[in-house]
Amino acid sequence: MGTLGNLPGILVKILPKILPVRSAHTYVRIADLKTCKQGDNVTIKGWINNARKMKKTSFVDIVDGSSAAPLQVVLGKELSASADVTFGSSVVASGTLGSTPKGQIELRAEEYHLIGACPIDEGFPFAAKHTYSPDYLREHLHLRSRIPSFAATLRVRNAAQRAFVDFLHNRGFLHIHTPVLTASDCEGAGEVFRVRPDSDELLRGMQKEDVPQEEAFFDHRTYLSVSGQLHLEAMAHGIGNCFTFGPTFRAENNKSPIHLSEFYMLEAEQVFTSSLSDCILLIGDMVRNVTQELLDNCTEDIALCHGDSTGDLFPWLREYREFPVLTFREAVEILQKNTESLRVPIVPEEGLMKSHELFLTDFCRSPVFIVDWPHTLKPFYMRPKDTDPTLVDALDFLVPRIGELVGGSLRENDYERLKKKLPAGSEWYLSLRRFGGIPTAGFGMGFERYLQFLLNVHNIRDVIPFPRWPHSCNL
Repeated sequence: MGTLGNLPGILVKILPKILPVRSAHTYVRIADLKTCKQGDNVTIKGWINNARKMKKTSFVDIVDGSSAAPLQVVLGKELSASADVTFGSSVVASGTLGSTPKGQIELRAEEYHLIGACPIDEGFPFAAKHTYSPDYLREHLHLRSRIPSFAATLRVRNAAQRAFVDFLHNRGFLHIHTPVLTASDCEGAGEVFRVRPDSDELLRGMQKEDVPQEEAFFDHRTYLSVSGQLHLEAMAHGIGNCFTFGPTFRAENNKSPIHLSEFYMLEAEQVFTSSLSDCILLIGDMVRNVTQELLDNCTEDIALCHGDSTGDLFPWLREYREFPVLTFREAVEILQKNTESLRVPIVPEEGLMKSHELFLTDFCRSPVFIVDWPHTLKPFYMRPKDTDPTLVDALDFLVPRIGELVGGSLRENDYERLKKKLPAGSEWYLSLRRFGGIPTAGFGMGFERYLQFLLNVHNIRDVIPFPRWPHSCNL
């Protein structure tokens, strides 16, 4: 490479304009101030969470989303006189780090400027030091990240996603992106959203002979994915253990506190395994390790979500090295022996209701696996048990307060058996067993349900940024 002196004159003239531009002022996230020392000069940017204006001094609590605790910014007489300290306004402050009489970090401002005003008398729905119900916050989805408890939920959500991905990555699983658009209804329950372009003119221009207009884009019906499992299995047959973590969709008119129309699923496939125990061990290790990691690293945020009174949240972390395992038949027998304690009687042919699941977790005093399910209660892709073909090698993992968190099974790998029960249009899935087929197992975990479980949140709509449920998709 030559020097500047060797460049053409015109390039030398424009070079300063195309070099990277660096900010004149860098700023520090509030969460990172613990790495700074008293006396350091820093700049912070955020939103006013609270303010106390005195005669000569103002104390302004600033949050920036990075930490559960706000930073107290002290404004001297000159700055305080003209400073806008309205709740919700965005500001930038520069100065020297010090400490409060209680030993907490504070910023003694030398500069303070308003970035964006928040005229609270013009419709801003929140006020300082107020507590709001989850129902009220859901009326303002685009603004509820301003509320400390919901901001804490989002930070825990971020940490949990990273922890699950890291856990599986460290176990040798490859992360795969499975499609959101699909021709398959993986669960076969018909709870699918159909996809088609909004433009009829586009469809008319693409339509082929003997293809209905509404199917003209892909030449057949297409849906939003209810699960990435089938596509994940296809990839597993070539690359080994793998997982996917993405949005899934269910078109069911269910407004319960554990159901959403759009939610995130963590799904994994294990190859060359004919034992459901392999799946049970992986799920158990994953839930224990991730939960402990989050308790260790997100202590303040989890405490805030629990109302600052966490106590002994998960005693099973120390009491159980492995979770209890019950067969479906054993679970039914326990429920039948405790009929007087059940709100709804158990009908084995209909499976377990949420109230039954919660009773079983209370009975076991921990999360519990239910295995060996009747094949009539499970999807086509689950493998029959060798000892009893009326049952399938399937599992449900139940947790306190939520019920079912994880579902999994050995996958049907017998070509002839699968051929007899295969849904129409899934011949590609059958061919996996024909060409170098292998025994596999896998599971799917509802991510939002895990967050409900971890944070003791009653309604699943309060652990996802923009929840979608029947009659609610306004932004």
